[in-house]
Amino acid sequence: MSLVATLEGQHRILLVGFPPAQMLDISGPLDVFTIANELSEAAGRRAPYHISLAGPTTGALMTTSGVPLQAAFSLFDTTLRPDTLLICGGRGARISSRDARQVSALGTLCNRANRVAAICTGAFPLAATGALDGHRATTHWAHFDEFSNQFPRVEIDRDALFLSAGKCHTSAGITAGIDFCLSLVERDLGRALALLVARELVVFMKRPGGQSQFSTLLIHDATGADEAPFGELISWMAEHLTDDLSVDVLAARVAMSPRNFARRFNLALKIAPGRYVQMLRLEAARCLLTESTLSIKQIADRCGFQSAETMRIAFQRSLNTSPSNFRDRFQSDEYSAP
Repeated sequence: MSLVATLEGQHRILLVGFPPAQMLDISGPLDVFTIANELSEAAGRRAPYHISLAGPTTGALMTTSGVPLQAAFSLFDTTLRPDTLLICGGRGARISSRDARQVSALGTLCNRANRVAAICTGAFPLAATGALDGHRATTHWAHFDEFSNQFPRVEIDRDALFLSAGKCHTSAGITAGIDFCLSLVERDLGRALALLVARELVVFMKRPGGQSQFSTLLIHDATGADEAPFGELISWMAEHLTDDLSVDVLAARVAMSPRNFARRFNLALKIAPGRYVQMLRLEAARCLLTESTLSIKQIADRCGFQSAETMRIAFQRSLNTSPSNFRDRFQSDEYSAP
């Protein structure tokens, strides 16, 4: 069987996995495109996608869940000419990024493809080909530092769910691959069909790139920050965004000198107190922009920004967009103007 010999007019999607591959990195995108095919056929049209799976060898492709998948193609097959190449993540992908022979074959395959994307830690073997050098990329949050150390020529974006650099795309951890593939369906077949696919999968259509992968409070949990004395303080900060949250005020609440407080807070949470306060306010503002009809000024006031302009500057610096553009792009349908 040859991937070239598909029905004329079908878009050829090739998923590449490296054992042990993350199951959802493969099955998530696979279901997105399969459902797009089913919905198209139900509407009387031909299935738009031809989907295949490749591995370092043909046959059983082991996954991290212990259940093998069947790879119809080998990564080294010279007949492969995919329209879209999806490089799936997992522990095997990170290992493969140091395998010169596999990286060379993947680089050749990337050159043949019209569109290349990495799901989760699939960014590791893609970056190893050099395709991401000089570009921004993202991957699973747990491997940011590992990725940066291994690929210093790639600028890691720690907030994006997915982003693009020419014909190459990268997406964040695991389920973000579903978000990204929905965006491909929207680009290929239109928003209406993409919404139907999202509804069938019971996932959000609007969790696109540019939004943080995890909340500020979850970042705190993930760092294992010292709960005494900062745990209670952090919860209080989130509930008092309109208060004075200067270092002097926060230090006084935990009975520390401002200098000692700033040092210990930074040590525990890996972020300066002032930056953390801004992240909390930005997170609250994003929620209100997407889930309310409040004006930009009202949201700025409720989240503790000095003015709407101050909030706009914070959005531009941290998210590379304005509050109004953010709302236009991400607001839930329930709150959108008719």
